[in-house]
Amino acid sequence: MAALGKAHREELSLVELSRRFPDDAAAQEWLEKQRWGGEPWCPKCGSTKVGHDNHKSMPWRCAVRSCRKRFSVRVGTVLQGSHLGYRTWVLAIHLLTTSPRVQSSMKLHRDLNITQKTAWFLAYRIHKAFADQSAGGGGLFSNPVEVDETYVGCKRSNMSKAQCVALADTGAGRGTVGNTPVADAKDRVTNQVAAEVVPSATKPVLQGFVGSHGADEAVVYIDGASV
Repeated sequence: MAALGKAHREELSLVELSRRFPDDAAAQEWLEKQRWGGEPWCPKCGSTKVGHDNHKSMPWRCAVRSCRKRFSVRVGTVLQGSHLGYRTWVLAIHLLTTSPRVQSSMKLHRDLNITQKTAWFLAYRIHKAFADQSAGGGGLFSNPVEVDETYVGCKRSNMSKAQCVALADTGAGRGTVGNTPVADAKDRVTNQVAAEVVPSATKPVLQGFVGSHGADEAVVYIDGASV
């Protein structure tokens, strides 16, 4: 998730921050844009065939008949399971990623008008998310980047009878069915590698993976061809 400010202090002022995020709806829209780039996909099956749902906390629903899962931008992120508003999360991300000093949970609880325990929870989750994102070298790949996907799973001969029956009920054939897709990126110059389990190998999902690991100026190669 991109920070709202930058290390060289070209961040938003508090006045501008309040104007840009006056309520939860504005913060939710920003979070959805950061995660999906305008094309939401189901976190369970990876399909982009989704639509709005009237559910209060799960405003999206997968249109795939075998899935039909309701979801929100929280699912699969550090926001999952939290009852805090989207605006509180966005303000916390801004404060924690733009402050020249480490923000204590006491200061965060005063700035956001939440309990100190909740502030500690927020800070822990946000810091862990950024630490996980930068694990294995950190930073965005700025050199030519090779992107590929693979599937990790087990042979049907190693599955239990119940697993085989469940897989057969989906009407699926062989190949990648039942396996877990993993996207990987490699910097051609530094040989730095990043890999991440993704919900599917569909174009929007892979584009999101590329966007989270490659700098804007980096040339991306998929199957040997630049894109």
